[in-house]
Amino acid sequence: MARGMDMQALMRQAQKMQSDMARAQEELKETVVEGVAGGGMVKVKANCANDILGIEINPEVVDPEDVEMLQDLILAAINDAMAKAGEIAGNRMGAVTGGMKLPF
Repeated sequence: MARGMDMQALMRQAQKMQSDMARAQEELKETVVEGVAGGGMVKVKANCANDILGIEINPEVVDPEDVEMLQDLILAAINDAMAKAGEIAGNRMGAVTGGMKLPF
């Protein structure tokens, strides 16, 4: 009978972890980070669930003769935002899972 109780405790622990993970994922959707490039000429806001929420481009950086530079700045700002979001998400989910590597 002791095995049955251990299994029940394990199931309760798994349910709590699942609930904590769902809560953490909701919090990540609400946590906003900002990526910047070009000394702040391009800014990207994203949440920690990897959704891009907005892009701000300073008109001074818009040069019709050099569209490639603007594209590079936008990509750099997006990558900066995603790196920040990924770090926060990793820390929060790691706290919930106790450092276990889970497939999500």
